[in-house]
Amino acid sequence: MAHGDITHIDIPVSDTRRATEFYGTLFGWDITEYPGFEGYPMWRAPNQVSGGGLAPRSEGFTQPRSTVEVDSIDETLARVTELGGEVLAPKTPIDATSWWAVFRDLDGNEIGLYEGTTASGQ
Repeated sequence: MAHGDITHIDIPVSDTRRATEFYGTLFGWDITEYPGFEGYPMWRAPNQVSGGGLAPRSEGFTQPRSTVEVDSIDETLARVTELGGEVLAPKTPIDATSWWAVFRDLDGNEIGLYEGTTASGQ
């Protein structure tokens, strides 16, 4: 994916087993829990393009969050700050070749950022 593409959507859930059954049945999503990501089942839509995760709901994570792929999280977070946004979660490793972060825009929306290549090559 290219800089600026939405690459992932996290849906906050309180019961991953229940949510897996619900979304899998409702939309036909393939939902799998991968080694190293226990408690965070990931979904892929039938188009094999759209995807995301069923993330544990928490006090600070109550609404779905889109994640945008960027060339550089560091540069993007610097621009967020310059433009008046707020960094909520700094650049954090996912694995040896990929990272994520979260910011809040001027209207209070939380947007995730992704940089890198996952073990699956995506």
